[in-house]
Amino acid sequence: MPTTIEALEMSVQNLPPSELAKFRNWFVEFDASRWDAQIESDAASGKLDTLADAALSEYRSGKAREL
Repeated sequence: MPTTIEALEMSVQNLPPSELAKFRNWFVEFDASRWDAQIESDAASGKLDTLADAALSEYRSGKAREL
């Protein structure tokens, strides 16, 4: 009996091109939404403070450059 992941993989592999395109677009949005939520959670909890402080310190000391 296939695992959930294996069943999903088989289902995706069997999608016709138009349905695969719809799934791909849905998944990109879904994944981005999850990523955004994680970043927001990490920022709110202070997990990113050390990184932000280091970046600001480098910027203020002239080690950063415009992109």
